[in-house]
Amino acid sequence: MFENLSNKLERAFKILKGQGYITEINVAETMKEVRKALLDADVNYKIAKEFTDNVKNKALGQNVLKAVSPSQLLIKITYDELIELMGKTAEDINIKANPSIILMSGLQGSGKTTHAAKLARLLKTKRNTKPLLVACDVYRPAAIDQLKLLGEQIEVDVYTEEGNKNPVDIAKKAIKHAKDWGHNVVIIDTAGRLAIDQMMMDEIGNIKKAVNPHETLFVVDAMTGQDAVNTAKAFNDILDFDGVILTKMDGDTRGGAAISIKAVVNKPIKFIGVGEKMDALDVFHPDRLAERILGMGDIRSFVEKAQEQFDEEEAMKLQKKLAKNQFDFNDFLAQIAQIKKMGNLKDMMSMIPGMGKMIRDVDIDDDAFKGVEAIILSMTPQERSQPEILNNSRKKRIAEGSGTNVQEVNRLIKQYEDMRKMMKMVNSGKAKHLMQALSSHGKR
Repeated sequence: MFENLSNKLERAFKILKGQGYITEINVAETMKEVRKALLDADVNYKIAKEFTDNVKNKALGQNVLKAVSPSQLLIKITYDELIELMGKTAEDINIKANPSIILMSGLQGSGKTTHAAKLARLLKTKRNTKPLLVACDVYRPAAIDQLKLLGEQIEVDVYTEEGNKNPVDIAKKAIKHAKDWGHNVVIIDTAGRLAIDQMMMDEIGNIKKAVNPHETLFVVDAMTGQDAVNTAKAFNDILDFDGVILTKMDGDTRGGAAISIKAVVNKPIKFIGVGEKMDALDVFHPDRLAERILGMGDIRSFVEKAQEQFDEEEAMKLQKKLAKNQFDFNDFLAQIAQIKKMGNLKDMMSMIPGMGKMIRDVDIDDDAFKGVEAIILSMTPQERSQPEILNNSRKKRIAEGSGTNVQEVNRLIKQYEDMRKMMKMVNSGKAKHLMQALSSHGKR
């Protein structure tokens, strides 16, 4: 995420490395490179210029403390301005009414139907609501089938009227259905087009007037950059939506849409889509994204994702096994499964401060654990539970069965032994203070 922009900003701030103080010349030179980086990231020229002018003026108006280098000061001011530009704080979704009505809007192909389901899952699992998804795209039969399939996947009810071609009528009936069946959130998926047209805008405008939603969300693809911002503005001028869901953020190495959409439309980004899975929808935090753009990592999001996958019952079982020194390859396999649930591996690692630079040019495949899993699954149940019996002949058989070689099997056994020692250390209490500190940091 934002890899290109982060690299260019890092190079821009190197201009001030080794400089003893801030001058108009060295700040202007740095800001020229920052502006270029923002323009390359597809940020609107006017916004990029205003942004760099603000940073420059604030930098020249401050004295540099002895403990802070000029580059550190400029990074701090840039960080503060980025947060300001992207909306200061996370904006909550309005679900106080019963039922709360959420209207989804956007162009065809932006991920609107998928993100309607992702939002339903998030509100169900994290806000303890009972959502109802409503299929109001009467022009694309595949959209209705897709929503029904996604509803089954996340175990959320979907309201459809296959023969009805009146989306306003469907939406009104769906709200009555929600009241009758105890649904306290109604998420209405509407039709999209390949481009903005009057028929589309009239239709969604009529749905909005008829159901009076508590929240209207605009769904747009982050990878379209400035086009995403322009489309958002066009929709907002007619629809006056409440917030944005920016999709495909995990594939956006530039970042133009995320940086400039709030400044152009004056509406907050509320959620970001960060992957294809149904749980890959995050609340948008401007400060955390600013940290990632400037290569500072995002330890709070990392800890939150780890906590989401934390199974207390499994942890207790594991703790008991560790106390008896019984941590085996079955447990090792279970830990891999927990890590995989957290999301894209490279993206997760880049959240750890300092790790982003280390893995920048390293290709970390999401299938990185496939070989490890193949080796463990090629072991017999006895070998998995008693790794000490793994002699050379057994290792050779396991290598052949997993399509690897003996060296890779030995490497895995070494990794397993290292993890076993680390887990034992955590269990003994030596690392508990660190985990508690990380956890409390993540909850701030």
